[in-house]
Amino acid sequence: MRWFKFIIIIVLCLFGLYSLSMNFVDESKSFTHQSEINYPIEKVFPQFNNLQNFSSWNDFFTEKKDLSYSFFTPYEGKGSSMKYSDKSSSESGDFFIRYSNPGKTIRYQLFEGKNNNPYLIDVKFRPEGTKTKIFWNIHTPKRSYLERSINLLAEDFFVSNIDKSIKNLYQLLGNKVNKDQQLASIKYDSIMIENREGALLLGVNVSTRNSKDVLFKSVLMNHGKVVNFVRSDLGKKDDEFGTPVMITNPSNLKDKEISYFYGVPLSKRIPVSDNNFNFQTINSSRVYYIYFQGNYNNRIKNIQELLKKAKRDTLRNGQLMEEFLEEPTENQDVKLKLSLPVYR
Repeated sequence: MRWFKFIIIIVLCLFGLYSLSMNFVDESKSFTHQSEINYPIEKVFPQFNNLQNFSSWNDFFTEKKDLSYSFFTPYEGKGSSMKYSDKSSSESGDFFIRYSNPGKTIRYQLFEGKNNNPYLIDVKFRPEGTKTKIFWNIHTPKRSYLERSINLLAEDFFVSNIDKSIKNLYQLLGNKVNKDQQLASIKYDSIMIENREGALLLGVNVSTRNSKDVLFKSVLMNHGKVVNFVRSDLGKKDDEFGTPVMITNPSNLKDKEISYFYGVPLSKRIPVSDNNFNFQTINSSRVYYIYFQGNYNNRIKNIQELLKKAKRDTLRNGQLMEEFLEEPTENQDVKLKLSLPVYR
């Protein structure tokens, strides 16, 4: 009994010392950090302004291997948001872009768990030739009296996270620059021939009006739907699935309604619980193909050239495949590889 009283006294003393020390710790904390990355602002900013991109290189998310994600429209800029969760550890949170001034400033809000007080993260960008300087201003949420000790470690945690994240981003952009260089060497508007290997696609079947504005908006929406599902629900990283492909019947391209399949290549068939998604197989074949760059609606001329080529060579054709070499974006030109399987 005497030992029990002694332990209680020790605990009360320690609690008193802790409480006393918390008087000298602010209920919230603000701090700044500066980064520099050897890529220009036009390469860097989109990686911050799109939460799908952001979560693929930011160490806060990448170090947690069992996180699942849900992304919500708009997928970039002000108003975009995401949820993350880990069922095994009950970790969860919400991440928002509250303000975005392209190429200059972004403000994020991060809510952890059920905490109604968010982290505020302001990021400013300053282009310096081929480099970009990044200035981080982080304000931690208000903590209760007994939780303030977390603020003692917050700055070290965020500085470490930022430094690791910038290294990840540098590597990711290096891969993207190599891809950009490959795209820059493409010869557009010339018909070529290749033997194409088969592929397994996971995606969605879509029917929509075939007007210039409606069709491309449908493509944008379903691109986001498919890529989000593969990334968040299936937990696939960008290097674990291939270039998005849209499959249509070329003879229907002038119809008022058009049906298409939009999917991404996977290495193998896996269980999928969402009935909105299904697999489609592309068989290996000989194809005529042509590269196109420009407004999406102007691709029809190139498709017609492929069909004429097949007809001149007295070949039957299969379904048209449109590969998006760059992620399709509203009000921007697209880069496509248009492929037409041909047979005797």
